[in-house]
Amino acid sequence: MCCIFPLGKTQESRPLESAGERIMAIFSKAIFAMVKWKARHGLREVDGNGREWTKEEARRAGVRGETYAYWYLRNQGYVFVARNYVPRSAKGELDLVGYDGETLAFVEVRTRTVREEMTALPELSVTPEKQRIVARTARYFLAERHLRRSPCRFDMLAIDDRPGQPPEVRLHKDAFSPQLR
Repeated sequence: MCCIFPLGKTQESRPLESAGERIMAIFSKAIFAMVKWKARHGLREVDGNGREWTKEEARRAGVRGETYAYWYLRNQGYVFVARNYVPRSAKGELDLVGYDGETLAFVEVRTRTVREEMTALPELSVTPEKQRIVARTARYFLAERHLRRSPCRFDMLAIDDRPGQPPEVRLHKDAFSPQLR
């Protein structure tokens, strides 16, 4: 939790109040079903030659992973306010920023292609240095948007992309807790 505030009733505990919220929930489920269907054979483009992927192809696979994560989390009830946020004056990027109930979640998305010779988990790529960069970028985001009185947390969504199979997703809520001062 990045800030201490009185806890109120969360969005999860209240029923959907408006027709608009019900429509968005249905829309999110439908879009995620389409994204999930499209990714049923993996997030990378199929290449039967067995050659190594270029940086551009790896970047596109990362974008597909972030898109998959976005719709996965929308399907889980997150409401997003920013995607790929980069502050004007500092190094760093926030992949996804959105509300999970009344809590503002800064979501770091990590996608890895799983092969026989490579077994590292995507979660391991979020080093303490990366956590510091994400926390600093979150401070810039909060200051720019004047969101000082909002409970916050840092989530991580890991995607294992196995060629020819649907992606495997693991969501870690409150994955790390740097101090936001």
